[in-house]
Amino acid sequence: MSSAETSDALVISSDPLHPANLIPELCRSFYKLGWVTGTGGGICIRVGDKVFIAPSGVQKERIEPIHIFVLPYPQVAPSPHTDRVFLRRPAMNLKESACTPLFWNSFDLRNAGSCIHTHSQHAVMATLLWDGPVFTISHQEMIKGVRIAGTGAALSYLDTLELPIIENTPNEEDLKDSMAEAMVKYPNAAGVLVRRHGVYVWGTDWEKAKTQTECLDYLFEIGVKMKLAGVPTVLN
Repeated sequence: MSSAETSDALVISSDPLHPANLIPELCRSFYKLGWVTGTGGGICIRVGDKVFIAPSGVQKERIEPIHIFVLPYPQVAPSPHTDRVFLRRPAMNLKESACTPLFWNSFDLRNAGSCIHTHSQHAVMATLLWDGPVFTISHQEMIKGVRIAGTGAALSYLDTLELPIIENTPNEEDLKDSMAEAMVKYPNAAGVLVRRHGVYVWGTDWEKAKTQTECLDYLFEIGVKMKLAGVPTVLN
């Protein structure tokens, strides 16, 4: 068996819950929500010592299992300045997600099993209306769907949700250090907003990452509406 055939076996499965099957399905769902249009956004799923990552710069609603990259974990945090080790690269001329170094932050700092990056307009608007370093909202039922640090116990209706906001950079990979700094400064945050760009959200597995991304997107939307209506987003 050739090395190409061996590596392809990593993404070919009849199991609908296999990461290589889940990622295309989730990307199609996220596309319909407006989260990954224009080839933007991304997702990764870590299972044991393997990380499955969607490609960069492609139509996210048209991704197939054969387009998925597989990287070993752990390895030195991938960055534009280090060589990345791959267990599998697609045969076609594709590039792994530009989010890869930022996904690694969620693994190394939160022991996450999945990380999702969206270009949701609700997230972007939240970063424009909260001009400080953190998005805050309280007394909303959907807060209960978000977990402490993204991987811990669920928050309470009475908790104030905080999500750090970092400044955008021309190149996605260059957000890695500021994202890591924000994660250290806000250890209970389940994600990081990027001003005028979007949001990164993680969880212990793809289901919890997806659930929290949905809950946070709801909170961004309702928070923006409250701000524009002059309603305080945090109650004393």
